[in-house]
Amino acid sequence: MTQRALVRRPGPRLPEGLVTHLDRTEVDVDLAVTQWQSYVDAMAAAGWTCVEVPPADDCPDAVFVEDTMVVYRDVAVIARAGAEPRRAEAVDAEKAVAAQGYRIEHIVEPGTLDGGDVLKVGSTIYVGLGGRTNQAGVDQLRAAFEPLGAKVIGVPVTKVLHLKSAVTALPDGTVIGYPPLVDDPSAFESFLAVPEEAGAHVVLLGDNRLLMASSAPATAELLAAKGYQPVVVDISEFEKLEGCVTCLSVRLRE
Repeated sequence: MTQRALVRRPGPRLPEGLVTHLDRTEVDVDLAVTQWQSYVDAMAAAGWTCVEVPPADDCPDAVFVEDTMVVYRDVAVIARAGAEPRRAEAVDAEKAVAAQGYRIEHIVEPGTLDGGDVLKVGSTIYVGLGGRTNQAGVDQLRAAFEPLGAKVIGVPVTKVLHLKSAVTALPDGTVIGYPPLVDDPSAFESFLAVPEEAGAHVVLLGDNRLLMASSAPATAELLAAKGYQPVVVDISEFEKLEGCVTCLSVRLRE
């Protein structure tokens, strides 16, 4: 199976990115570019082909390319960002995913949806409600994906920016999260608490490899003890903007 991912290089206005649940701190753009390249290199080393979406230097948050869309089977639903200043990010991202052969659908007004609010666990798709994504966005995503066999479930998000700021999922479908930031762990069929906020974020690289932030060493140790292989990257500059390992790419598969 070919594994591809869309990525987007950070731009010079990155320090102006939106922050909602954190105090603003200084972002080092040069370090961010170095960290982004290390992230891309880690994915490539795990067998992923990274496809660069053209830079959007006028959009400070454009590096968080996952927010521009949600893909399921052969359909890409282009998001309508909950933060109006971010909506321009989707234009070239849509072109990039269409070039990869995906059929295109759109979230339209009054719907809002950020890709970071969407967690896919097999054919179940959890969507965070309460921040950047509204009920109309969930309903439109359901209309696009349920004919393809997905089950779309809205879950509350009030403590973090996006659903995947609070939870992601392991290869066996277990949802992992840092309990103080998870609104309702019982919303998920299987839930595992992790000891660090950043430990809630993993990207599935295949063969039990998990891309993780270096800021969650205790969680990496916990998951290694369960038979997983953490692949650790430093994303400190993106964490200052409420970013995590998931939001720096859109994972595509054939």
